[in-house]
Amino acid sequence: MKGTNIIILICVFLSLFYWYVKLWPNPFDAYFVKDFWDRLLVFSGENFLKGYCISILTALFVHADLTHLLGNMIFLYVFGNTLENEIGAKKVVSAFICGGIASFFVGAWIYGMDTMMLGASAAIFTLTAIAMLTKPLKFSWLFFMPLGLVALIYFMYNVFAVLYEFGGSVGYEAHIIGFMIGFPMGIKWSKGAWKRNLLIAACLLIIYIFVMGFFFGY
Repeated sequence: MKGTNIIILICVFLSLFYWYVKLWPNPFDAYFVKDFWDRLLVFSGENFLKGYCISILTALFVHADLTHLLGNMIFLYVFGNTLENEIGAKKVVSAFICGGIASFFVGAWIYGMDTMMLGASAAIFTLTAIAMLTKPLKFSWLFFMPLGLVALIYFMYNVFAVLYEFGGSVGYEAHIIGFMIGFPMGIKWSKGAWKRNLLIAACLLIIYIFVMGFFFGY
């Protein structure tokens, strides 16, 4: 089984487990300290400093709700499996984990040490940056566009979300951090073609903007 698909299975299992212990009374709660599962499975700077260091890893796989999980797993499936065919499973898994962990640490500095963070979004953004710099023209039938274009569209959306303060519980800054962490990895694994591939992705974005403007009048 591919490394990406193993990550997806872990995400599904841990998310379901987290939802269960949060939504239904659990007889095992009496044996643990208050908010034990939040401390163990959800990352915050405070949790980490209190000794729940494993949360920096487990929080990558736990998601807040079904929409959060499904959205991330679609992106992970497409970008992760595409990258595995190009650079191998070990590099994809290591990039996913490194990007996610680094984003959590920087996120604690940005959002505050007491902010609870969970989900694979930032780690997946690391993979999107790598895909943009290695396989920008790889066409995704699920998104119905090349992956380089998908990566740039969602990166720019998060940039605008930060600039115009979209708000909500989404960690837009963490997504951007994850993307930037993937940039040097993509450069390293692009076999010297990253400048060309970045230009291709940028050209695809420009064409996309013109086409959307032509058909929708903006």
